[in-house]
Amino acid sequence: MNSFGTHFRVSIFGESHGNSTGVTIDGCPAGVPMLESDFTPDLNRRRSGSKGTTPRKEADLPRFMSGIFNNRTTGAPITILFENTNTRFKDYEKLREIPRPGHADFVAFKKFGGYEDFRGGGHFSGRLTLGMVAAGVIAKKIVSPVKINALLTEAGGMKDIEKAVDLAIEQQNSIGGIVECTASQIPAGLGEPFFNSVESLIAHIAFSIPAIKAIEFGVGFAAVKMKGSEHNDLFVSPEGKTKTNHAGGINGGISNGNDIVFRVAVKPTSSISLVQNTINIKTGEMTELRIEGRHDLCIALRVPVVLEAATAIVIADLMMAEQRIKRIF
Repeated sequence: MNSFGTHFRVSIFGESHGNSTGVTIDGCPAGVPMLESDFTPDLNRRRSGSKGTTPRKEADLPRFMSGIFNNRTTGAPITILFENTNTRFKDYEKLREIPRPGHADFVAFKKFGGYEDFRGGGHFSGRLTLGMVAAGVIAKKIVSPVKINALLTEAGGMKDIEKAVDLAIEQQNSIGGIVECTASQIPAGLGEPFFNSVESLIAHIAFSIPAIKAIEFGVGFAAVKMKGSEHNDLFVSPEGKTKTNHAGGINGGISNGNDIVFRVAVKPTSSISLVQNTINIKTGEMTELRIEGRHDLCIALRVPVVLEAATAIVIADLMMAEQRIKRIF
């Protein structure tokens, strides 16, 4: 439901225009150094306000509610809260009857019978990724020396990201993108065959990030055009180092010691300023919809740090399962 992980367990909560959003992390080792300033770099990378992102600005200051004492984790569940202070409820009132195409408005109404918080997407909003990023900051600390880096490599079908964003601004239409993530210095042996494979777990949490629509590991779909002799990664050392990394660092669902490499496809933001035809679910009549509010033209710009956090959460959980992370840091 709203939780992920077995040994390093993350639960997110809140709504886009509610009082707050945040995260609870259970299973974090005791003694991990933790300051509010540790969260600043990653939270700033996720922050809005830059070209192509929503003009909604929030302070996004982490409030430690539990599990951290004297600048160290205690071993108890950690709860981190982020207050929502820049909200505009009126922008979403008409969406009760006229759901936005491509958004979660319609399914949220059907799922929760009209009791859902519809403001800004409520619990479906990308704002809830704040909690994931915060959990990722902690996960990155405990999985060291593992390094995780994600980068937007394409937006709007173009390698020139800035040009793609400028065009989206000019046309006032949203665009998607491709984000590539690399996790290096990964020990061999993480993961399980089948249901708890490294790919399964990363894919699971990656698809929990709003707007992610596809994922591929290593060469991914390009593998269908290769012969076995081309795709096979030849071993060049007893430690498992391979000449190529077409498999993306995973064989049989288990990390092989090479870099884990994967890419995700981020769809265009559903909320656009162009007039769209949709249905009024109360009257059953077609109507024109002009979406108000503040929205990202390219949400993919803010995805890399969220994807890093998601990956770090999986790696932390898997390393704890293999007892590679001690209960006291």
